[in-house]
Amino acid sequence: MRCVIGLRWNSGIEDMNCWRLIGAVVALLLAAFALGASAQQGQFEYRLGAGDSIRITVFQNPDLTLETRVSENGTITYPLIGVLRIGGLGVAAAAQTIAQALRDGKFIKQPQVTILPLTIRYPQVSVLGQVNRPGRFPLETFNMRLSEAIAVAGGIAPTGADIAILTGERDGKPIRREIDIPALFRDGAAQKNDVPVVGGDVIYVSRQPMYYIYGEVQRPGSYRVERGMTIRQALAQGGGLTPRGTERGLRLHRRGADDRLQILTPNLDDPLRPDDVLNVGESLF
Repeated sequence: MRCVIGLRWNSGIEDMNCWRLIGAVVALLLAAFALGASAQQGQFEYRLGAGDSIRITVFQNPDLTLETRVSENGTITYPLIGVLRIGGLGVAAAAQTIAQALRDGKFIKQPQVTILPLTIRYPQVSVLGQVNRPGRFPLETFNMRLSEAIAVAGGIAPTGADIAILTGERDGKPIRREIDIPALFRDGAAQKNDVPVVGGDVIYVSRQPMYYIYGEVQRPGSYRVERGMTIRQALAQGGGLTPRGTERGLRLHRRGADDRLQILTPNLDDPLRPDDVLNVGESLF
């Protein structure tokens, strides 16, 4: 069968096979480009995972050539060795694992193992919590940063906090970082603190702390606790006092360090805390 690109195509089944061959070549080129780009940038090493199709070859041992798929639990079944876990390993590390198993089993003295990814799944990052579209999203580039991942998830919802929590793994060790989103765009800090995300990372945006106000105010209800907010500003956000309200009747309900409820008479310039409850009493005159 011959495929002549740019001149003519054979007809029938041969034509269909040509298309399949070209598609397979394109897929291999894309996989090689993605792996090469990631290695060049030094920011991301592709790790084999469930659903990846690979071809394993051993130099001068054609009978050990195998095309297989990584199972859901990260394992493959390989001749002579049996079940072997390679999920979560880079391509080179997986090849070394197979070579070591062949040596340990005394099947081959100095095996030279090569793994070629045939089809790869794109790594994904999970964005959860108070975002507009929580879920799992593929990393469209190998240097996607945290702020970009949140943007892909629709951005932070109105109820979301300013702090995002990033958990994942770097160099085989678990990490956890709390990142101040507004601070990324102040004083040129984005380049330093807007960290790249990799496959398997989880970004969680918690609910913004709230305070509550009721009694003789124009708009009683619950509101966001903004940074540096004072009692005076909290009253203003509630629309201020009604004609019957009085600042002298203001009481603050707050949980202490021992989790006991305290009823305080606050100063208007005192700082507000999350879960504070303000009650504005009625004037007696």
